[in-house]
Amino acid sequence: MAKEIRIEVDDETYEELQRLAADDHQEPDQYASRRLTADLARSRFLEGSARFISAPGMREEFARRFGPGPGSSASAA
Repeated sequence: MAKEIRIEVDDETYEELQRLAADDHQEPDQYASRRLTADLARSRFLEGSARFISAPGMREEFARRFGPGPGSSASAA
């Protein structure tokens, strides 16, 4: 079930939000909701990854299976 969160932003931030939403053909509130959801999902993923890799032996197992560094298709976050 969806919950409602209200936030306040300054005028400059709101204008930027409106511009980005228009570029994406969305209403500003829908755009803000989608961005917030994506940012939270990214944070959860990064936190989970850090916990996974910090578990004893996981870094070595991951490197054994997938190699010690990023592949050629990896991009900077």
